Amino acid sequence: MMFSFLLFLAPALVAAHGAVTSYEIGGKTYEGYQGFSPVAGAQIIQRQWPDYNPIMTVTDAKMTCNGGTAAPLSAEVAAGTNVTAFWKQWTHEQGPVMVWLYSCDGEFTACDGKSKKWFKIDEMGLWGNVLNSKNWGTALVMKNLKWSSKIPSTLKPGNYLIRHELLALHQANTPQFYPECAQIKVTGSGTATPPASFLTSIPAYAAQSDPGVMVDIYQGGGTSYKTPGPAVWTG
Repeated sequence: MMFSFLLFLAPALVAAHGAVTSYEIGGKTYEGYQGFSPVAGAQIIQRQWPDYNPIMTVTDAKMTCNGGTAAPLSAEVAAGTNVTAFWKQWTHEQGPVMVWLYSCDGEFTACDGKSKKWFKIDEMGLWGNVLNSKNWGTALVMKNLKWSSKIPSTLKPGNYLIRHELLALHQANTPQFYPECAQIKVTGSGTATPPASFLTSIPAYAAQSDPGVMVDIYQGGGTSYKTPGPAVWTG
């Protein structure tokens, strides 16, 4: 009886995480995938992700786009305007939010996100000095189920992947990564690209031992937190 109960409970426990399920860009809503029910051939901008399960290591190949490799559509977004991602559910209040871009330098069909071209455009980690608190970026996602980020005004136009990442730190020294990607076409008259110091590869934008990744928010004794990876580039 107990074994049957655990089998019944397991899907609910896994589904209690979350992922980006839609976007709002330029006043238009773009639907994404839903957990455990990806639709073959869906006409969407989001790269398919298979489930709500967390990624546990920074070197996992799924870190790039949670296993997603392509999407049939893209969304046009003017530099200087916002992209808003929406979650249907999110349940963890401790950890940072990070938003990344990747310049495809060509067609999306040939854009695998594997080069050292990822750069952050937004992040929110901890405010204050209490790690075991709700003063985290992911707590705002849990409250609002959305996150809005500005595309740098001076960014060079072109095809980009936008990657939203939640890093859950609610289990001591057991980080959980939740990334998803979508395809956007940035427009405008900008010419700027981030310097090399802002660029990184994904997977492995930080070491697993990085103090922003391997954290004990309960008994670690920390009073500050630095989000892993390079600094945010704002243009």
